[in-house]
Amino acid sequence: MNQTTKRGYYGEWGGAFIPEVLYETFRELNDAFAAAKADPAFWQEYVSLMGTYSCRPTPLTHAQNLSRHFGGGQIFIKREDLNHTGAHKANNVMGQGLLVKKMGKKRVIAETGAGQHGVATATMAAKFGFACTIYMGEEDVARQRPNVFWMEKLGATVVPVTSGSKTLKDAINEAFRDWVTRMDDTHYVMGTVCGPHPFPEMVAWFQSIIGKEARVQIIDQFGRLPSRVYACVGGGSNAMGVFQGFLDDAGVELIGVEAGGKGLDSGRHAARLAGRDASAGVAQGYKTMFLQNSDGQMTDTHSVAAGLDYVGVSPILTDLWQQGRVRFAAATDREVMAALDMTMKNEGIIPALESSHAFVQAFKEAGEMGSDEAIIINMSGRGDKDIFTIAHAFDDPSWKEFIRKKGKEYGA
Repeated sequence: MNQTTKRGYYGEWGGAFIPEVLYETFRELNDAFAAAKADPAFWQEYVSLMGTYSCRPTPLTHAQNLSRHFGGGQIFIKREDLNHTGAHKANNVMGQGLLVKKMGKKRVIAETGAGQHGVATATMAAKFGFACTIYMGEEDVARQRPNVFWMEKLGATVVPVTSGSKTLKDAINEAFRDWVTRMDDTHYVMGTVCGPHPFPEMVAWFQSIIGKEARVQIIDQFGRLPSRVYACVGGGSNAMGVFQGFLDDAGVELIGVEAGGKGLDSGRHAARLAGRDASAGVAQGYKTMFLQNSDGQMTDTHSVAAGLDYVGVSPILTDLWQQGRVRFAAATDREVMAALDMTMKNEGIIPALESSHAFVQAFKEAGEMGSDEAIIINMSGRGDKDIFTIAHAFDDPSWKEFIRKKGKEYGA
């Protein structure tokens, strides 16, 4: 990564814009992270934990039917859906859990959008014996009810956030407010490569395990590096995870796919770098491109995928975009549902709605490539968490009947 000599900055992006009351907490966190990163035994402990608890390395699957259908590049899918708790989020939270143990803290808090980071954090807290509180926008609580159920059953307290647009940005704000009041015993488990330094660097470091594995696996299976690597981008943690395996390979094109929602001209999307509606700003402790109005007020975002429904984006990815190292595209809600349907019926794999954005762009471009080229799609998570949203979008009659019967059973 192109981290400049100015600590915590990537080009002109990043930094740590924090209130004075958090300085000592961030000093402690920076020291703990720097010591862990310099200690090879820490990384080995992390890799061992992920291998014995979280099913790593996750497979790289050759999607032969989809490759045949598009008639171009060979499509490989990195299966983060098979990670414990069903997404790449476990990579980051288990690493931060090891840091929390070293810092001697007893409570963790987190924000979540799609709920997968919340489930992963609740799982980590249960394993390590930490108290756990998860902040989640009220709209996302309704969209991702199955994940709320599992967070609570794992022992976490889930707090619906009713301020603002009731989505991920508002959940992050509430988590910071909590942290300020309980710094001595609490660690904030940031879920993505955003926020004040050292969070972008820390989360990217733990997620780099995806790219390290994928690089070895594609050479082993295909005999050479891929031509293109695709990943969806909300905050950007899964993208930074897989991209880091190929950043130094100029011949490998990296493509981030954002939420195009109802279309880039509709005003109802969450595309920061693929569209024209974002501008530079500072919020939530860091500088990046935000969807905001001329007064600096964050605008409402929209995506069928709760995990991509966010106003900002990783400062690391913004720098890579500015350098031209990562190309950005957007996928609409309608395109996402079509790609999800095609992947299920051709490969028997159910990608999360977030991951399906990466599939959309890969499907658009696979046919223009040669059959001697390979592409990797990072499948950040599994789609069964999205069953209510997907069934509604497909207007599935048998699912509707099931819900009606359940409603009668509960007296609704």
